[in-house]
Amino acid sequence: MRSDYDPRVSIRGEGRAVVLVPGMNGTGELFYRQVPRLERSYRVATYGLREDAKSLDLLAADLSHVVDVVAPIERRAIIVGESFGGAVALTFALSYPERVGALVILNSFPYFAPQVRLRLAIAGLAVLPWGAMPLVRHLTAFRLHSPHTHRAEVKQFIELTAHATRDGYINRLKLLRGFDVRDRLHDIRQPALFLAAEHDHLVPSVAQARYMANRVPSSVMRILKGHGHICLIAPDLDLAQILIEWQEASDRT
Repeated sequence: MRSDYDPRVSIRGEGRAVVLVPGMNGTGELFYRQVPRLERSYRVATYGLREDAKSLDLLAADLSHVVDVVAPIERRAIIVGESFGGAVALTFALSYPERVGALVILNSFPYFAPQVRLRLAIAGLAVLPWGAMPLVRHLTAFRLHSPHTHRAEVKQFIELTAHATRDGYINRLKLLRGFDVRDRLHDIRQPALFLAAEHDHLVPSVAQARYMANRVPSSVMRILKGHGHICLIAPDLDLAQILIEWQEASDRT
C-alpha cells in the first residue's frame, strides 16, 4: 500500500466490528444516517477510497488495512459494501477470506452489464462541466433515491457528493470494466446477505442479488421493499436492525 494513502478511517461504537465500504462517491459520508444506529450494537468503521487505484485488488488491500484498524485483535469484520463498494467487498472476500466475519452486499453486482453503459458514463463525465454535477444529481434524484426519502435528505446528499472529484468517479468506473467474479462466487464461504432495492433504476439489484445468492453457499437474499438505489439515507431503512435480524435468523438455523 502506498505510504501517502490516507484512508480517513472513522470509528464509532463498541461491539462486533463492521466496516462500511463506500460506493461510487468514494467517501464514507453517505452512511451518516446508518452509523448512529449501527454504533449502538457494533464498532463501526467508515473510510474513503483512494482516487487513483490501479485495480480493485489494491482497494481490497486498503480495506484489509481498515479491518486491522477497527479490529486489531480479531483482524476480521462484517464487511458491508454498497453499489461500487459491493465490488470492492466481493474482491476482498475472495482475496482475504479469513478477514471476513460476514459479508453484506447492497445494490451491487458480480459483473457490470451492459459494459457499454460504463463507456458512455466515462465519456460523459469526461466532458461534463463538473460544476453542473449538483444539478444533474438534483434532476436524477427521482430515479435514484427511494421515493419517500425526504427532500432535506436529498439536499444533504447533493451537498455531500459535491466534494467528490471527477477523476475519482472516472477511475472507479474504469475499474468496473475489468471486474467479473461470477465464476468465483461459489468460493465465498462466509455467511452472506444480499440486499436489493425493489425500485433500483441504476442497477438490476433484485436480479443480481438473486444471481449471487444462488451461487454463494451460505447466503440469503432480502428485497428492500419500496426503495431505490440510494436507500441508506431513507428514513425507514435501518441497516443495524437488518443485521440483527439476519444474525438472529442465522442463530436459529
